[in-house]
Amino acid sequence: EPPAGMMAEGKALLVIDVQNDFCPPNGALKVDEGEAVVPLVNRLRTEAEWDLVCFSQDWHPENHCSFASNNEGAKLFTKITLKSGGEQMMWPVHCVQGTKGAEFHKDLLVDTKKDEIVYKGTHVGVDSYSAFYDNDHKTSTRMKKLLTNRKIKHVYLAGLALDYCVGFSALDAVKEGFEVSLFRDACRSVAKDSEDTMLKKLKEAGVQLLTTESFLKTKS
Repeated sequence: EPPAGMMAEGKALLVIDVQNDFCPPNGALKVDEGEAVVPLVNRLRTEAEWDLVCFSQDWHPENHCSFASNNEGAKLFTKITLKSGGEQMMWPVHCVQGTKGAEFHKDLLVDTKKDEIVYKGTHVGVDSYSAFYDNDHKTSTRMKKLLTNRKIKHVYLAGLALDYCVGFSALDAVKEGFEVSLFRDACRSVAKDSEDTMLKKLKEAGVQLLTTESFLKTKS
């Protein structure tokens, strides 16, 4: 047991992948109504108190394994088996490091002095839906260390997309021992069936589903 006063009590807002390529109208992998999460995320970060605000950023090399165009004969939105043996969904080229598509949505409030940014999906041979780990769970991002160092107990998630990056980040946060809540209205999904599957997993894992409005009401 850590000594009193060392106990993790903090709250963190984790904003997942609110980047141009995931937002209409021009995103390479646009999530329906993706831009609708921006005003809600902005309200959450300005109207509530957080010990940490952290943004994850999908940050792929050009030759990333998840891009259909890098896998001969691969069809978009189907799964293939990679040379490493892992299964991989084939996506259009998106969020390439240093491109406009990888930048945060222009209206998203990011305080570059105070907020933390965690890059994910940076390794050529493995994708990373979660902001904690690569999909093979062999490599971690700096997210866990960051939350631990800041003595965070409870993480709250919002962003894109619920059925992939937000959902898997929430499940990994539970596995890492954090209390986890998710702002249902401040997320959007790629597809309905994968959303239903993910919501079932989140409920089973004990993730609390909230709305922005009800959360901010209890804060005022």
